[in-house]
Amino acid sequence: MPLLNRLLSLAVLGVSAVPSVLSFQPGFSYGSEKVRGVNLGGWLVLEPWITPSIFENTGNDDIVDEWTFGEYQDYDTAKAVLQDHWNSWITEDDFAAIAAAGLNHVRLPVGYWAFAVGSGEPYITGQLDYVKKAITWASDYDLKLIIDLHGAPGSQNGFDNSGQRMSYPTWHSNQTNVDRTNEIIKTIISMVDSEYETVPIIAPLNEPAGFDGDDVLTVVKQYWKDSYGNIRYPYDSSTESNTVELIHDAFQSLSYWDGFMVDGYDGVAMDTHIYQMFSDKQVAYNYSQHIKEACSHGSSLADFDLWIIVGEWTPASTDCAKWLNGRGTGARYDGTMSGTTAVGSCTGKTGNATSFSSDYKQFMRQYWEAQVISYEKGSGWIQWTWKAENADDWSYQAGLKYGWIPQDPTDLEYPNICD
Repeated sequence: MPLLNRLLSLAVLGVSAVPSVLSFQPGFSYGSEKVRGVNLGGWLVLEPWITPSIFENTGNDDIVDEWTFGEYQDYDTAKAVLQDHWNSWITEDDFAAIAAAGLNHVRLPVGYWAFAVGSGEPYITGQLDYVKKAITWASDYDLKLIIDLHGAPGSQNGFDNSGQRMSYPTWHSNQTNVDRTNEIIKTIISMVDSEYETVPIIAPLNEPAGFDGDDVLTVVKQYWKDSYGNIRYPYDSSTESNTVELIHDAFQSLSYWDGFMVDGYDGVAMDTHIYQMFSDKQVAYNYSQHIKEACSHGSSLADFDLWIIVGEWTPASTDCAKWLNGRGTGARYDGTMSGTTAVGSCTGKTGNATSFSSDYKQFMRQYWEAQVISYEKGSGWIQWTWKAENADDWSYQAGLKYGWIPQDPTDLEYPNICD
């Protein structure tokens, strides 16, 4: 029964509304107001494809992620590079520009090492000062900030964006890793539970590797429930916070999660990431096929039983961006990745937008709009990513500048593209 009807029924019966029904007041009207946002990728968690120069300047091809960035360099050298990067990659001006672009959310990826580095872990710390700056800037520009734990001890997926690239993740197979992660979530909620108007959501783990099977999924599902307790009822108390927990689908179909954390839970949202370039089939799509697939997601998003946000997606349609698949790894699209067959040339598909044809930019506008229309059938969207050194096809900032993203995200040129 919708909340309003339930309250009216209670009033008619002369029963006062149950306090707990009204006590949960998230800092954003999820489910009624649409999330429209952007990720601050590559800022507090390094990614080689977003800032290739940082990795190239080391002169060491074995530095492929943030772990090896600290492991294979002099500490003071690495620290100075990171400090300069943190100070310059995202600034208050970026928050001002994001707000001016009509967006209402910013998702901030941060690694566990910002909060607690274990013995023998070569991570360099100092990110926490910038998390605090981000909270202040978000508040100043009336943006909602999602704090997203993007990397966990042992790596939850083996991707370089978890902080540690490896062939098989180890987060789930070591209870100490999971326990450490739960403690970090407690630390995060202690920082922000009073800031729920600005930080309405915590995402307790980005992209756990559910594709590795039940060994991972069993741990992940328990972790989502433990995180619920830590986020929604912090300090082991019975007092409910106003902070929403944003769980990830762990690369499973939405139907896999039907009914999960619905009964007996409130303040839970689902994060799903939708890309169309990480398989041989999808990267070979023509323009109309990309648009058709984007539109096809609308019905499953609309029918899902939790608030659902497409927390990562892009108007890029290829994996041509340098090192997108990892430092030293080629692309499926042009066949430079081992074991793949070329679809076409990457020339004019990534890099600087001045090399993009008018047809390509028109397609990106159509593709961007198709995704926005489709994803707003759910609770909304957060594009990956705000900026990149040399991959304008992925950059919200570049899209605004070169016209495939509108200055107002509701100003659509192709409003019927999914009809």
